[in-house]
Amino acid sequence: MIHPDTIDYNNTQSKESDQEICKKLSVIIGHQLQEAENKIWHRHPVWFLDGNPIVGYSKLKDSVRLLFWSGQSFEESDLKVEGSFKAAEIRYTSPEQIDEADLKRWLEKSQRIQWDYKNIVKRKGELIRLI
Repeated sequence: MIHPDTIDYNNTQSKESDQEICKKLSVIIGHQLQEAENKIWHRHPVWFLDGNPIVGYSKLKDSVRLLFWSGQSFEESDLKVEGSFKAAEIRYTSPEQIDEADLKRWLEKSQRIQWDYKNIVKRKGELIRLI
């Protein structure tokens, strides 16, 4: 289920194309990750499995960024390294750029390949592979 706050986030995007990107992402993610908890986290829609962040998106100046917290471990060339941990991203400027088959494959991998971000502070920045 898509949280009402995520729907509000999608609807508050100033450009129609950004609204469409956000809506399309939320529908596909919500459908694929039905058991995940969806909420606004650090002002952006994020989906969690057992309290661990899996996937989310955010509006940047020139695009909408889709982020997979464990995405570097997916071995997918379209996902680019983001940050110093295991996250990877892809950026969209139009809803037509979203390849639904790719997105569904990445979402399947996000359930099978997880690093423990939930306890990263407790472990003083050390990431441990969960699955």
